[in-house]
Amino acid sequence: MTIPRFIGSEIYRHSSYGPRHPLRVPRVSTVMDLTRAMGWLPDAQYITSPRAKPAALHSFHTPDYVTALQQAEASQEVSDAVRARHGLGTHDNPVFPEMYRRPATSAGAALLAGELLKDGGVIYTPAGGTHHGFPDRAGGFCYLNDPVLAIQSLRRNGARRVAYVDIDAHHPDGVEHAFADDPDTLLISTHEENRWPRTGALTDVGVGQIFNLPLPKGAHDDDMALARDTLILPAVQAFAPDAIVLQCGADAVEEDPQSRLSLSNNAHWAVVAALMGMAPGLMVLGGGGYNPWSVGRCWTGVWAMLNGHVVPDVLPAPAQDVLRALRWDGQRRVKVPPAHWITTLQDAPRNGPISDDVRARVTALAARVRSL
Repeated sequence: MTIPRFIGSEIYRHSSYGPRHPLRVPRVSTVMDLTRAMGWLPDAQYITSPRAKPAALHSFHTPDYVTALQQAEASQEVSDAVRARHGLGTHDNPVFPEMYRRPATSAGAALLAGELLKDGGVIYTPAGGTHHGFPDRAGGFCYLNDPVLAIQSLRRNGARRVAYVDIDAHHPDGVEHAFADDPDTLLISTHEENRWPRTGALTDVGVGQIFNLPLPKGAHDDDMALARDTLILPAVQAFAPDAIVLQCGADAVEEDPQSRLSLSNNAHWAVVAALMGMAPGLMVLGGGGYNPWSVGRCWTGVWAMLNGHVVPDVLPAPAQDVLRALRWDGQRRVKVPPAHWITTLQDAPRNGPISDDVRARVTALAARVRSL
């Protein structure tokens, strides 16, 4: 069996959406640095991401949109007409120097991952997970929809049935748009209810392969464990996919400023560990996450789960140095990070009672699993 592979790029270290944007914080570069500091990322497992060519993006995105995105990067401005039609140059999706090259690099990783998984295995591309992109429009910090491109790539490389599982705090509206009417794609999403983009209703079914679980504010590890064991795993098992794509957005972790969910990173890691081995191929993407410490710790732990590494109680000095060097410029929520954000990867569990409402939602969805 091949070893898990990590696809990354230095472009994420040197680009930002801007000094006031939530994605000003270092994320992928932190995971690259942390995994190396832990001794978990030897050269044999690392792949430098290619950049997707424009034509490769046309399987989902319109040629006009891809051209507009390239032109916006080249000129560093957009017209009112382009802003209105394509959603470029907005607060969420601003003009910045690498606004085409950066998402095209994430898309290139997703396309390559689909090829590499032709004969099975595990691929981790933490820069992926931009699930709000639409064919002709950017949205929600997402210029291109690499999860859609990943599923399409898996299909071209022999995967007939693909399960897409999304545990980001936000609903994957762009992915659901792409595959709602596709009986060979299973979509499962856990996300915060009444959180942007305010899609992903419990009643969405598509052709019967959509399972949306909106979770209330404050949902914790026990809520996610119920969803994992009663909905996610049975649905994936019943669907019997050839490949799984897991979007592992870290914004559902309690310390994240863009949601009000209260998961610990243990909940994410448990989903990763449980899905391993349930299909010949597994592709794990990043997604949301706007607290640099919680994102770096969560996604580094994801890589540990994929490789079977033991997460130590106390990080070695080189790993602590990586976390200690992080800054959250312009962010008033954290002036001095708590000590455990520097010395550990693993959060303390965040348990609690499961409400009757959450149980009823999970039970309703679990009843539909029998139709798969």
